[in-house]
Amino acid sequence: MANRLPAVVVDTGTGYTKMGYAGNTEPQFILPSAIAIKETASVGDQALRRLGKGVEDLDFYIGDEALNAPSYAVKWPIRHGIIEDWDLMERFYEQVIFKYLRAEPEDHYFLLTEPPLNTPENREYTAEIMFESFNVPGLYIAVQAVLALAASWTSRQVGERTLTGTVIDSGDGVTHVIPVAEGYVIGSCIKHIPIAGRDITYFIQQLLREREVGIPPEQSLETAKAIKERFSYVCPDIAKEFAKYDSDPSKWLKKYESVNAITKQPFNVDVGYERFLGPEIFFHPEFSNPDFTMPISEVVDEVIQNCPIDVRRGLYKNIVLSGGSTMFRDFGRKIQRDVKRVVDARLKVSEDLSGGRIKPKPIDVAVVTHHMQRYAVWFGGSMLASTPEFYQVCHTKADYDEHGPSICRHNPVFGTMA
Repeated sequence: MANRLPAVVVDTGTGYTKMGYAGNTEPQFILPSAIAIKETASVGDQALRRLGKGVEDLDFYIGDEALNAPSYAVKWPIRHGIIEDWDLMERFYEQVIFKYLRAEPEDHYFLLTEPPLNTPENREYTAEIMFESFNVPGLYIAVQAVLALAASWTSRQVGERTLTGTVIDSGDGVTHVIPVAEGYVIGSCIKHIPIAGRDITYFIQQLLREREVGIPPEQSLETAKAIKERFSYVCPDIAKEFAKYDSDPSKWLKKYESVNAITKQPFNVDVGYERFLGPEIFFHPEFSNPDFTMPISEVVDEVIQNCPIDVRRGLYKNIVLSGGSTMFRDFGRKIQRDVKRVVDARLKVSEDLSGGRIKPKPIDVAVVTHHMQRYAVWFGGSMLASTPEFYQVCHTKADYDEHGPSICRHNPVFGTMA
């Protein structure tokens, strides 16, 4: 047991894939989940269009290399967190393991992540790829929300570590609010919000496009993304924020400077209201998506209200943020304030209904922010895969050979967690 090589942790997301070895605090590589392949343009079955007669089968790129490969077709095998193209996913894993991590898959146990409500068949397909193609000795498929809860332990005392909580997981492609009780996801109460990092970038791009001249069009998305990551924050009150900018622009307006990639001329952009309007679409989604008008704090409250009554206090008390789009300054504070407001109002109504005879016990609302938020899922996986229990709950190659891929349908929650 002691001389075993560390486990490999791979967190595949819609936008980016994080990968590295267990025991580290940050992933070694973060790549876009894209793959570039050679493809013929003829009509017909997808598998026939992909040129694979011999060595061409190895002729593909993943991640940033894929996005820059000329005359290759770029594909994104993962949609909304769920793997859609298994053939491409297998090739993707191949380069992750051999080219990036430079691992011999037969020497490492693997921890992979899955989105909430992933289907059992998908787990079986994943198991087939890992055990049949890569011959790994052991595999564990963990739910992203549970790993995010485990990652939030870094900001707590040992006695307070719990696997009950509400995870707000917001990445590049989609935002989920996931209630977890004792390490198990309450699947019927999950809600997803069609607003995430990419939408904020598009929204900021739109605001800049309407106002700023001089941004090279082919760099407008990248400029919007840089501005979002560098300058954006969440404000307590929009109207006051507008007033603040108008009364003292020199203090609040920022300058973003960059270089035109083609002419090599420098250009600069005044960054104004975008700073707080970008992340604000979480709280006023109608700014960017006319079909969806429910602020994130109301979604969180509704999710918890749908859960069984005996876990609700625990879910309010441990609202955990995870993913890059929750990194805006004061994001957690605003959610905490709004949810607390709704909860207190509800308690007040019930007190009024009883004519003041019944005084409900106040409900604690706490949003946990911590410094591992951005890679929370990967970091949680890295923590758990470096514990001894991990090796006991993994599905091993021997089990797989004996029972088949169906063993991976269930992955027990383990150890320190319960």
